[in-house]
Amino acid sequence: MRVKVMIRCKRCGERFVLRGRKEHGTIETGFKQCLCDNRDHFEIEETVL
Repeated sequence: MRVKVMIRCKRCGERFVLRGRKEHGTIETGFKQCLCDNRDHFEIEETVL
């Protein structure tokens, strides 16, 4: 299933809007880390396309 994902960094506030694929309850977008080197603390919101 294709989903639109909005990722907001809880450390610096930077926002990223990506398209991804949801399979088996996991969302895969290819996103690895924020510009501030944060890899763990994100707020993630998904919308079905």
